[in-house]
Amino acid sequence: MNGFCVYVHWPFCARICPYCDFNVYRDRGVDAARWAAALTRELEHWAGLTSGRKLTSLYFGGGTPSLAPLSVIDAVIAACERLWGFEDGAEITLEANPMGAELDRFAAFKGAGINRLSLGVQSFDDAALKFLGRDHDSNGALRAIETAMAAFPRVTADFIYARPGQTIDQWKDELSRAIATGLRHLSLYQLTIEPGTAFDRAVTKKRWAPADEDLAADLFDLTQDLTAAAGLPAYEISNHAAPGEESRHNFIYWRQGDYIGVGPGAHGRVTLGAKRYETETAKAPAAYLTLVEAAGCGAAVNNPLTDEAVMIERLSMGLRTLEGAALTAAEMIALKSRVDPLVAEGLLLRHDDKLIATVDGRRILNTVLSSLLA
Repeated sequence: MNGFCVYVHWPFCARICPYCDFNVYRDRGVDAARWAAALTRELEHWAGLTSGRKLTSLYFGGGTPSLAPLSVIDAVIAACERLWGFEDGAEITLEANPMGAELDRFAAFKGAGINRLSLGVQSFDDAALKFLGRDHDSNGALRAIETAMAAFPRVTADFIYARPGQTIDQWKDELSRAIATGLRHLSLYQLTIEPGTAFDRAVTKKRWAPADEDLAADLFDLTQDLTAAAGLPAYEISNHAAPGEESRHNFIYWRQGDYIGVGPGAHGRVTLGAKRYETETAKAPAAYLTLVEAAGCGAAVNNPLTDEAVMIERLSMGLRTLEGAALTAAEMIALKSRVDPLVAEGLLLRHDDKLIATVDGRRILNTVLSSLLA
């Protein structure tokens, strides 16, 4: 009911961005045939456990999957078609960067079956792009957006705001430029300092400080207002789209659908029988390949989730969206003493069997969840 998808993690990047805490490694060249065989073999493993289902979406993430050999992308799409098949209108997304070498491959990606491109633009400000460790400039970003929109029926772009020193007027100008491109989907993320990243080390050493909370809140509000006025309202904390352009793949996560995760460090959630399982593959690329070649599956973690863990995930993911999270009658009763104060504060709405975070609630969702799940 909530969809079924495959996520493929390609862990290699030309360079590692200072804000990134994903499972990524420098791209030093790969054995394309070996990677295609390993990913196909792991997909075959999971298809044997989930037969009879069709894919709502397939997502190539990373890392930088647009750097992957085309033969690997072809092999994965062909395997998914053979093993499960795709629903009508299935979404097949590839993440890419606005680099000239990648733009030259857009036509080949489309020919392979990619029908949605996700561009890691991050900013239209050249100084900000340098600060964020990006290899492209603002002109390259605009050229990539134009090229992608000419090639693919659906295109989205990521931007990072609430950067150090960024003003409200600067973000208003930058977001207005993004909207003016004609993109029908935007993913707009506040800069967060993730443990273990280069930015985390810089902040710890007091080389610079993140945007203060009040300014970040004002930037969030401006983001909601500008995108809504442009016909791209928020449908999730960081995602904004024209009606019908929402990410089908991400909705599977937010609605607790099943997803198979393959590739190094990929996470998955799969319902088998009466149990929902969490999976995570081996993180190191060499370890992942060795495990798949020996056992047919790269999962280093494969555990059944408790009913409580399933509920926590449902709330954590569902409250990010405007449609909220559904609870059973028993769960609603159990949480009543925590829900009521949050409703009274205007942070949550209760609608039939659903809890929905208000705009104020989504602005401080981590705090809301801490109160709700304490």
